[in-house]
Amino acid sequence: MAQRYFGTDGVRGRANEKPMDPETIVRLGMAVGTLFANGQRARVVIGKDTRLSGYMVEQALTAGFLSVGMDVFVLGPVPTPGVAMLTRSLRADLGVMISASHNPYHDNGIKFFGPDGHKLTDEQEQRIEVLLENDLSRYAAASDKLGRAKRIEDAQARYIEFVKRSLPRFFRLDGLRVVVDCANGAAYRIAPTALWELGADVIDIGTDPDGFNINRECGSTAPAQLQQAVLKYRADLGIALDGDADRVIIVDERGQVVDGDQILAVIAGYFREHGWLQGDGVVATIMSNLGLERHLQAQGLTLHRTPVGDRHVFQAMHEKGCNVGGEQSGHIILTDYNTTGDGLVAALQVLAVMKQTQRKASEVCHVFEPVPQVLLNVRHGGGRPLEDAAVQKAVAAAEKALAGWGRLVIRPSGTEPLIRIMVEGDDAEKIRSIAEELAETVRRKAA
Repeated sequence: MAQRYFGTDGVRGRANEKPMDPETIVRLGMAVGTLFANGQRARVVIGKDTRLSGYMVEQALTAGFLSVGMDVFVLGPVPTPGVAMLTRSLRADLGVMISASHNPYHDNGIKFFGPDGHKLTDEQEQRIEVLLENDLSRYAAASDKLGRAKRIEDAQARYIEFVKRSLPRFFRLDGLRVVVDCANGAAYRIAPTALWELGADVIDIGTDPDGFNINRECGSTAPAQLQQAVLKYRADLGIALDGDADRVIIVDERGQVVDGDQILAVIAGYFREHGWLQGDGVVATIMSNLGLERHLQAQGLTLHRTPVGDRHVFQAMHEKGCNVGGEQSGHIILTDYNTTGDGLVAALQVLAVMKQTQRKASEVCHVFEPVPQVLLNVRHGGGRPLEDAAVQKAVAAAEKALAGWGRLVIRPSGTEPLIRIMVEGDDAEKIRSIAEELAETVRRKAA
């Protein structure tokens, strides 16, 4: 069944427009609350990032939950992994994060977590969609059964302590200078505080949110400012989080960007050395670089690939028994600590390797040589351009040309009207040519 509201990571859209308008959000709160309350007195925690529209979404969701008898615990600004953790810690029946992740301020979204801190299954999302298409008034609680709302004042402090416990006992970061870019988002207080309490010399940027500047020329999708700061302050490492801090990008002391694939390789090697790595390898998506796959194979490990989306990664980690997984974009899932991507926890593991080995970030973080990779986005006005016969013919020809030495991934974006094209292989010129020819074919059909 095609879903009208849920995409690859919850519900997302432009703030104050469907489905992110107050009326729809109230109904969404009622529908989700109905599913998870199941006739009982249930609890839901709600966190958010720093977007202006977060106030509106938080209030609308709260109204919907209260109306079906759920008690609401409001966390305020806290990272997505903090919501997953606090859902479990507070014994809640449901967790909610209000964020559009790395998108600009004018977008917003809603992510849901079950009582175990896991994102909802496809089946649960479909049941919510069915509820949204029906009359929800019959699920409204009686006047004396309405829920209550309460603010959790120490939510940020709880998450900071949780993050610090991901490192070995008594572990310190003294002597390391770290620049952290919080994208003017959910971790703007948490990340600098956690790093400072662990002993690091901290320079923070992207920590002055005004409701509009989240992810604006900062954070994991725009690391230029962080690169400059690392060089300016002669830092040992730069950490760039995104708006809800569930992804991370590293910058080494030379100002070079380290993506999620390299971070996965660093952490997998660190865990393996200490006997902590579970399963036969690492889980990543179809977008991860072929160089990572070859690096793991050389160590006798397997790279298990999934569709794009950290939910798919987590599901495969559970099925394969792996405790390290993630995405090239910087979603790093370490199931020893959390049930979703956690940018700050992942960054701390990299710092731990640097501290324990007394090696520079440039030595620690460049584990393998990436295979040349081209990423192109083609905007379209709707429809399904990938189903066009000419596009399918071009895709087949590209795959044939890459056989034995490269890979092609072409897919629609789950959050924007884009067709994403990724081509990688050992010959940089050939993959660029293949990618551009394919993009032009898609562009003609997407117009």
